[in-house]
Amino acid sequence: CIIVYKIYNGTYQGDRVIDVGSEWRTFSNEKALKDPSRVGDAQNPLLNGGDLTTMISRGTGAASFDEFGNSKYQNRRTMSSSDRAMLNAFKEISTMADRINLPRNIVDRTNNLFKQVYEQKSLKGRANDAIASACLYIACRQEGVPRTFKEICAVSRISKKEIGRCFKLILKALETSVDLITTGDFMSRFCSNLGLPKQVQMAATFIARKAVELDLVPGRSPISVAAAAIYMASQASAEKKTQKEIGDIAGVADVTIRQSYRLIYPRAAELFPPDFKFDTPVDKLPQL
Repeated sequence: CIIVYKIYNGTYQGDRVIDVGSEWRTFSNEKALKDPSRVGDAQNPLLNGGDLTTMISRGTGAASFDEFGNSKYQNRRTMSSSDRAMLNAFKEISTMADRINLPRNIVDRTNNLFKQVYEQKSLKGRANDAIASACLYIACRQEGVPRTFKEICAVSRISKKEIGRCFKLILKALETSVDLITTGDFMSRFCSNLGLPKQVQMAATFIARKAVELDLVPGRSPISVAAAAIYMASQASAEKKTQKEIGDIAGVADVTIRQSYRLIYPRAAELFPPDFKFDTPVDKLPQL
């Protein structure tokens, strides 16, 4: 609190100004070794009690011990096992999100999903890391920035099959749902990671959408269709990419790309946008 004095009509009058900034002070005697900081971490509403516990650090000075060498100050309360499990899961979620550059709102939604599942105890016997990975996959879908199972699997220690199982169990337990993924959900990111120009990205998006409209790829996953459309668009342009290059980015096998490509190749002339500038004519595209 700061009091500012001002003079009005020859008299002093005080105004109280509240400083809402951080209290950068410390009560430690070891000022040279520790940075000044506020007491305790920020409140975490996802933990029981909001994580409003006080932990006493181990003393180092002579005043911290009695005549028998025992510490005078000891923690009377420790974190519960459930809070500890959730905190570890939240750290794992944050680490996975950082590895694939996901924003904070995805992390927050994932943490909330994990807390709901954990408190319901509806997935007993499943590893918390597997549940956390599945929650991250669901949060990405619900926030409109879907990631593939392989992308989540790459930043976690859990197999794709186990994440898929937990995904289905969580949707059932929480009675929630996710929007169906489409080829457009991945096209921009895949093309960007491949270094393809805007024209090729727009052509690939057009090809994939047209192929779905014409029902050329029944039963094929949107990811494999997107990969095949990118391959076709790139082969028709000057920025050609191999099946392996596209497969590494999309997380699908070369054979999967070929299978989808063979379905759309016979009608390739109908799939390209009218204003596309061909470097390789349609009749010269790979037949595979």
